[in-house]
Amino acid sequence: MEDRLAARLAELRAERGWSLDDLADRSGISRSTLSRVERGEISPTASLLGKLCTVYERPMSRLLTEVEAEGAQVVRASAQSVWTDEDSGFVRRSVSPPHPALRAEVVEGTLRPGADIRYDAPSVPGLEQHLWLLDGSLELTVDGETHVLEPGDCLRFRLWGPTRFVCSGPEPARYLLVLVMP
Repeated sequence: MEDRLAARLAELRAERGWSLDDLADRSGISRSTLSRVERGEISPTASLLGKLCTVYERPMSRLLTEVEAEGAQVVRASAQSVWTDEDSGFVRRSVSPPHPALRAEVVEGTLRPGADIRYDAPSVPGLEQHLWLLDGSLELTVDGETHVLEPGDCLRFRLWGPTRFVCSGPEPARYLLVLVMP
């Protein structure tokens, strides 16, 4: 999957006719890092993918789905795609992956204690999200307002600005996130 992701990122840039310098200017990511990501020499972090998704105007889940096989109606647990960012401590399971004919998808996220992930801007402005915390505790900042969530809490919002996910508790934070395209 990592090789397909690297190739898809290179395709997205080529589709727009951008050079690596153009993409570096738009994303704030160094040209050398972008080059290494597109060649599959390094795995992108969640933060880096978030920046690229913003530039390419697509949620991370859509990008990851584009590098997977066509989805079936029933997605067996054993077939659900899992992506791990070791640097940030973020594990993302695509429970119900996006489909071109549908507007919603379900993602399971797990953050290890101490994880702190920031996204400078939404990949898709106005993206509707419903986050249901299953385990642990989570601090979620949306457009400058911080919400402290405990198991069973659900926060629903639309993305217009920056977000930050912090797992400050002693246990991992595990949540379900429902994303609905505008």
